[in-house]
Amino acid sequence: MNTTNDLSFATALNHRRSVRLYNPEKPIDTNVVKHCIEQATLAPNSSNLQLWEFHHITSPEILKKMVPICFNQNAAKTAQELVVVVVRKDLWKKRAKANFEHVDNQVKNKKPEDYSKREKMALNYYKKMMPFVYSDFLGIFGFLKYVTTNIMGLWKPAYRNIRNSDMRIVAHKSAGLAAQTFMLAMAAQKYDTCPMEGTDTLRIKKLLKLPASAEINMTIACGIRDEKGVYGERFRIPFDEVYRKW
Repeated sequence: MNTTNDLSFATALNHRRSVRLYNPEKPIDTNVVKHCIEQATLAPNSSNLQLWEFHHITSPEILKKMVPICFNQNAAKTAQELVVVVVRKDLWKKRAKANFEHVDNQVKNKKPEDYSKREKMALNYYKKMMPFVYSDFLGIFGFLKYVTTNIMGLWKPAYRNIRNSDMRIVAHKSAGLAAQTFMLAMAAQKYDTCPMEGTDTLRIKKLLKLPASAEINMTIACGIRDEKGVYGERFRIPFDEVYRKW
């Protein structure tokens, strides 16, 4: 899909606000929203595992059911569409295999002894390293990995975020990057969004028929802002308080 009215990055960044009221007389194009979700899949993510799904809700029936699940927030009540960003850490084996096969396909015309150092590293990374990092059993293996890597870290730099809880955070960070990319892509189309964390995530999972192992990262309301949709001027902590140069 080609779009010709994209705003510049700086303009889109400043246009993006958490909009809580949408104009019912200004419809949005579902295909544009889908295109913005496609752009979101280009977001950086840990090990390129892409442990995410995007559930694009356009059905009036499901939108209506989502309102009380979102605690009747105005953003949910007036949204024309919703996008639920879902973390699928449980799919790490499938996604690691897809990455391995992608690399393997690139070197299929080479003999193993002719693989470059980078190619060998990539194949080993998805075949051996990812199972080591993501495999766990009742938290026991993760704890043992955590102890081992911290002992190794006494002598040299070591990757310490190795427990199941750590990898869950990693997956959510990647999904958050994708969500932000989606919202900026929407802003570039002069569409508005509002990320909502105040939701009953269990009921969302049931409504969308998600497996128990899936996790809701956030629900994003979509539409075109009403003139009262932005509740106030943007406020940010002074830059000098959050910026450190070394």
